Amino acid sequence: MEVRGSVPTGQAPAPRPYEGVWRFTVPAIDSSVPQVRHGVRGLVADLGVPMEEDLFYGLLLIVSELVTNAVKHAAVLSPEISVEVAVGAEWIRVAVEDNHPYRPKALETDHGRTGGRGLLLVKSITDDAGGSCDVTQTPTGGKVIWAALPLRAAAG
Repeated sequence: MEVRGSVPTGQAPAPRPYEGVWRFTVPAIDSSVPQVRHGVRGLVADLGVPMEEDLFYGLLLIVSELVTNAVKHAAVLSPEISVEVAVGAEWIRVAVEDNHPYRPKALETDHGRTGGRGLLLVKSITDDAGGSCDVTQTPTGGKVIWAALPLRAAAG
C-alpha cells in the first residue's frame, strides 16, 4: 500500500549540511544579548545557511529582542535562559526559554512610550518574511518565545 506523499523507506533525501538543532544557555544578564547575537551570527555563517541578507539581519534583530526581553523581564525567576536555533531544509527557528510564567503579548505602537515594542517588532519582521511566532508554556511553568522564518536561497 502506498501512502500519498510518503517517501519510500531508505529513499528519504539526505539532510542538508546546515540542518540541525543547537541549544545553549546563558546567564540572564545584559551582556548575554550581544553574546547570543554574535553566537547565532557565527553559527548561521559557519553552517552556510542559505539566507537572504535582509532575512539574516531580521533574524539577528529577533534574537536580540527575545534575549533582551528575557533578561529584562524574567531574570528574577530565571537566572539562566536557554536559546535554541533549529534549521530545517526550508526554515530557521529561534526560541528563547525562561522560567518566568508571565506570557507577554505583542503590544500596539504607543508613540508616547520608549520601549515595550520588542515583540511587536518580532511579529512584524516574522510576518513580513512569511514566518510565524508565538509564545508557549513549558511543563515547568515557564515559557518559550519563538520565531520561525522561511529560508530562501540567497541571491548570488
